[in-house]
Amino acid sequence: MNTRLKNFTLVFIAFFSLQLVAQSDYKVEEHYTKQEVDIEMRDGIKLHTTIYSPKDTSQEYPIIMQRTPYSSRPYGEGEFRSKIGPNEFLMKEGNIIVYQDVRGRWMSEGDYDNMRPFIPNKKGKEIDEASDTYDTIEWLINNVENNNGNVGTWGISYPGFYTSYSLLSGHPALKAASPQASISDFFFDDFHHNGAYLLSYFMATALFGNQTEAPTTESWYTFPKLPSEDQYQFFLDHTPINQLDEYYPDNFFWDQLSDHPNYDKFWQDRGLIQHLKNEKIKTAVMYVGGFFDAEDLYGPFQSYKAIEENSNNYNTIVYGPWSHGDWARTSKRQAVGNVYFGDDLSKNYQKDVETVFFNYFLKEEGKPKNSPLPEAMMFDTGSHEWASFEAWPPKATKKKTYYLGENQQLKSLPNKALENKFVSDPKKPVPYSEDIKIVFTPRKYMTDDQRFAARRPDVLVFETEVLTEDITMAGEIEAKLNVATTGTDADWVVKVVDVYPADAEDTEEVQDHLKMSNYHMMVRSEVLPARFRNGFEKAEASVPNQKTDIDFTLQGIYHTFKKGHKIQIQVQSTWFPLINLNPQTFVPNIFNAEKSDYKKQTHTVFGDSSIEFTVLEK
Repeated sequence: MNTRLKNFTLVFIAFFSLQLVAQSDYKVEEHYTKQEVDIEMRDGIKLHTTIYSPKDTSQEYPIIMQRTPYSSRPYGEGEFRSKIGPNEFLMKEGNIIVYQDVRGRWMSEGDYDNMRPFIPNKKGKEIDEASDTYDTIEWLINNVENNNGNVGTWGISYPGFYTSYSLLSGHPALKAASPQASISDFFFDDFHHNGAYLLSYFMATALFGNQTEAPTTESWYTFPKLPSEDQYQFFLDHTPINQLDEYYPDNFFWDQLSDHPNYDKFWQDRGLIQHLKNEKIKTAVMYVGGFFDAEDLYGPFQSYKAIEENSNNYNTIVYGPWSHGDWARTSKRQAVGNVYFGDDLSKNYQKDVETVFFNYFLKEEGKPKNSPLPEAMMFDTGSHEWASFEAWPPKATKKKTYYLGENQQLKSLPNKALENKFVSDPKKPVPYSEDIKIVFTPRKYMTDDQRFAARRPDVLVFETEVLTEDITMAGEIEAKLNVATTGTDADWVVKVVDVYPADAEDTEEVQDHLKMSNYHMMVRSEVLPARFRNGFEKAEASVPNQKTDIDFTLQGIYHTFKKGHKIQIQVQSTWFPLINLNPQTFVPNIFNAEKSDYKKQTHTVFGDSSIEFTVLEK
């Protein structure tokens, strides 16, 4: 493994297994004992579990548990983490903190299944992640001394998936769960967006496609050695995508991605949303996400929504101005890319929200109706202020529709006769960022300056006049495009952009080659391959030159476009190498496309295309 890729591994594992925070004088080993046990599941498989218990045994404590595929290290009862639990406040006040390697990972026995399907009515020794959670909780509350019988779960990203999964365990001792940046469905988060494969996650594939031969404390997977630091050129040179097969000859996850291009039973069985919607959840839940989370924006929003539909439990949601997992860090200044949002936002969340949530349901009264937290806490990424709501999206809203009109303007009325055309060339795709370099997963592009894209001929740009008053958008955005193409397939990308005024002031986060003057901040973006316009289960070709509806949802925002700013919409068909190139010639499986399938095509966006916002009423 070369040094650069080894560093990817170390950084990735460090974040998810240790959740790096600023070091302090507090030493875990001075306040906690550590025990390692292998807990036997109902089918006889043993899962490696690490238990940190407060040395002060004068009182009972709740158990707060994380199940993870990223290692419960460091291993050995004499080796301690520098930080345990969701945050330093919960750590210092005393809780029993538990980490477990999930089935088939690291020091746990069994076979690993990537997003293992949930079995609603298990019989006998049938297992899933819910049964493993149940069996683990049952062992903990009956064997760990000084526990008060209440259990909470938490985790970020993939551990967030296991936290959501814990809600399906049905264990009565599970009183609180906080899935954070939680994966819910790999067809809509992480490795795909609306079925479009995220080529930029190519490196991350290495983590999930190899079984361990036996429990291990050492990494058993390897990252591919790429010959270039230039991500854009490397992936362009390896088009069609099957040229990348050589880098993952024995990776079963890469094979699964390649073999299942549609939302078939394979992906459907692994999705959690349907089960969160159908099961009666009783545990108190707090979903946490970042408005600029490039990995898992979809999961927390849609999981919260699913539980709201069918369960009467306590269910709340928090979204801040964070990228993936920022809320678990303690940086003084909170910024994503070039955009600064404020000071101590993560620390204040940890103290005043996360700690309050777990304490209330694990140590205090725990009655949902008396919870000190609101139903929804949202950070306005335009005005840089927190707000609380009784529901999400807020009830006091109205719809506002902008049509993609003439002279690059957003209009209040449609013009069906208007045709905006551009040529999309797979040999010269639109970059998703000016900083095209090898990354483990992309992050900062979520707030990137979009001026570089707006100046390309293959990106359509529409914007309002300078706003004369603030306008606050709260909730999902609906893109309703009416389009045509000379080809038989295309990807359709919509970006919502906040255009700053000329007198906007720079902050210390702004890259040297940029200025905040006229900055084009991306607020939200999404893609829909035309092949999935009628559903994700079956790909369908486009009919050349036929006007076609392309309707899709952009995930929720809470953003004030301030007086003096402009609202801008960008429409394009390539977004590279964030997403894989569409050949623009229909093939049943893009992973099997040939070089001859990639063709330049002319796309048309008609003037009755619209973007529908949910606007917060004043």
